[in-house]
Amino acid sequence: MSGPPAWFVKGTDELLRERVVGELVIELLGDDDRSFAVEEIAVPGRTSDDPDAPGGAEGREYAVAAVLNAAGSPPFMTNRRIVVVHGVGALTAAEVEPLVRYLDDPLDTTVLVLVAGGGTIAPGLTKKLKELKAPERAPESEATDKVLIGQAHEQGVLLSKEAADLITKHLGDDAGRVVALVEVLSAAFAPDERLSGDDVRPYLGEEGTVAPYLLTNAIEEGDTPRALELLHRLLTVTSAKQPKPMHPLQVMGVLTGHYRRVLRLDDPDVRGENDAVAALGGKVKPFPAKKALNQARSLGTDGIRQAFDALAQADLDLKGARGIPEDAVMEVLVVRLSRLAGGRPARSAARSGPRR
Repeated sequence: MSGPPAWFVKGTDELLRERVVGELVIELLGDDDRSFAVEEIAVPGRTSDDPDAPGGAEGREYAVAAVLNAAGSPPFMTNRRIVVVHGVGALTAAEVEPLVRYLDDPLDTTVLVLVAGGGTIAPGLTKKLKELKAPERAPESEATDKVLIGQAHEQGVLLSKEAADLITKHLGDDAGRVVALVEVLSAAFAPDERLSGDDVRPYLGEEGTVAPYLLTNAIEEGDTPRALELLHRLLTVTSAKQPKPMHPLQVMGVLTGHYRRVLRLDDPDVRGENDAVAALGGKVKPFPAKKALNQARSLGTDGIRQAFDALAQADLDLKGARGIPEDAVMEVLVVRLSRLAGGRPARSAARSGPRR
């Protein structure tokens, strides 16, 4: 049987990634009967340091043994056997060694479909896949707006800009939910009907996760209501891409890192975008470096000092200094930071005219 002995499916959004897996399996099956040809095995995640606990080392070793047993068995009533292994990123360097040894001399009637998830793929397996020149598949995009455009076109759903913007904002980073949502809209409305925001709103469901940088963007803009909304989503919402909500200390880390970057640019010698990139160690792209520089100029030394005062107080409160609930601590911090940012442009404009 010709063809590569292994494929690798990557991607961070589980729902979109699994859709790619489904399409690949159909492609590999050809005329074979799926019920005879395909075996799917999920590697348990690293949920415990206890090797006897569910999802621990014992569970992963059992999964690897099942993969090897399936991969080493000849097909029955089909031309090939397709073994789909979900979550190979959960396997440690030692745990992938049996798979690597199998791939040194794979059965020519077996195709392994290795699916990302669970963590970073162990280097030994990555190296072996490169040696084999194993083909890779991934979602065309995991950006919610782009997935929405593609799915709407595929399903023949006409969306107004208002509706598209509402869906994108509501789902945030949870792009995998776009597929099901568009299918529902396709079933609920006529193909030639352009949908408004009010049309799609009842079908949106729970809000999706969002990227942490959106919180700092809202704070920079002085948009307190939006910043509080984003904070709440970071602390409470989960998705296939982000199975756990962020902890308040994680959000604190994001905010502290952001203001440290701003502090490093509070320097008269940093005069433009290139200077800002250099001052930040050359590891930041020009656009975010320029944004941080603009905020440093807007806040000024006094404003940056006040921001760090607020961060320091929140850090103490999160550690129990005043017995304030964690959510309330973060809400107060976000309000203070966004009001500080929102107040600065007006005072700057009063001194030097409109900002450009």
